[in-house]
Amino acid sequence: MTKEYDLNDIIEMKKQHPCGNRLFRITRMGADIKIKCTQCDRIIMMPRRDFEKRMKTVRQKYEA
Repeated sequence: MTKEYDLNDIIEMKKQHPCGNRLFRITRMGADIKIKCTQCDRIIMMPRRDFEKRMKTVRQKYEA
């Protein structure tokens, strides 16, 4: 089962960020995924494999 996500989607992670938030916006996609916390605006970059393990659900799809 593959999870569907795209650039600018709001996703929920399994573990919360130190600021207490679980929601992040995808800002870059490639071999690495860059996500930005929606509460404190910190940026996290991780390999796609780790991202797919840590992602829980896509909360809001980006509509262009």
